[in-house]
Amino acid sequence: MTEYGRGPILLARYLALAWLGLIVYGSLHPFSGWRDTGLPPLAWLDGGWPRYWTVFDLCANAAVYLPAGFFLTLALRRLPGRFTAPLLAVILCAALSASLETAQTWLPARVPSNLDLACNAIGGLFGAIWAQWAGPRLFIRIARLEQRLVAPIPHAELGLTLLGLWLLVPLSPETLLFGAGDCRHWFSFAEILPFSLPFAVHSFARIEAGITALNMLAVGLIVRQLSARLLAAWLIVPLFLLLGLVVRTLGAAILIGPGEAFAWFTPGAQQGLLTGGLLLAVAILLPARLRLMLTVLALLAGALLVNLAPANPYSLAALATWRQGHFLNFNGLTRLAATLWPLLALPFLFLTTRRAQAGRPL
Repeated sequence: MTEYGRGPILLARYLALAWLGLIVYGSLHPFSGWRDTGLPPLAWLDGGWPRYWTVFDLCANAAVYLPAGFFLTLALRRLPGRFTAPLLAVILCAALSASLETAQTWLPARVPSNLDLACNAIGGLFGAIWAQWAGPRLFIRIARLEQRLVAPIPHAELGLTLLGLWLLVPLSPETLLFGAGDCRHWFSFAEILPFSLPFAVHSFARIEAGITALNMLAVGLIVRQLSARLLAAWLIVPLFLLLGLVVRTLGAAILIGPGEAFAWFTPGAQQGLLTGGLLLAVAILLPARLRLMLTVLALLAGALLVNLAPANPYSLAALATWRQGHFLNFNGLTRLAATLWPLLALPFLFLTTRRAQAGRPL
């Protein structure tokens, strides 16, 4: 097999692990109400054709596992044998699906199905075929792009994966724009801090602006940290943040309704975008060590402000009219990504303090 370098393989492995983690969480969400139904764990295998199903369900189950088969095949390409990687990827996808369907036996809110297993395996198969066909060319392109655009910092592939996960944060209709790190659905912050910020119409816009600006600053500086050259960062940073706004707009239009597509563009969000943009324009020019310190401070301050902020009236109204339906598990994923993202980004930032790889200047 042709050697493509270590970077594309590492990126594929990080993406595979991240996607598999999202599948596990989405399949077992909301992780509550576990009970023994009295049925054998594998009774669902002989359950026949499900009574209730839709074409959307079949397509969604296949689509979710297609990236898993794709990433796993790319991640396993160094194994000996031409077809070892795709075959093992399909087996792993089917085994994961069977395990999760079995676990759903003890979740009353979930219905295990042999049809789900079949669709998941087919999705993994299509992803493996796609990776086997396009993998070599894709690896060459990734290696070239990484050499040109990505800074020679340790664990850069992990940083790229984190940026991909961050694009799930704007999708959640429950969060303020770019708001990440909200842990209040897991435990009460009142147990840790004796105060919270009271809601007032005149002050909520400032709180929203602070959350947007701090998270925008942190994410923009992480993109800058991964950019090989300053000139490239001037283009990549605003384009990536613009992509986040596009994701937010499309998510609101699809999950809530077309009329709510730009409802997130509140005075607080506008002020936060302006403030964050101005801060980024200055912070991008700072030395690497100062940028790193500022990124950590922005992440921590943004997460703290999110947890102290009062309930978002727009989010409450949106959720009241949102018919989650098929998107219930998807909402769980976006909430998980929004909650954990700062906690995942902080270790990466500390890992980047190691010296750059020899032969490639920062």
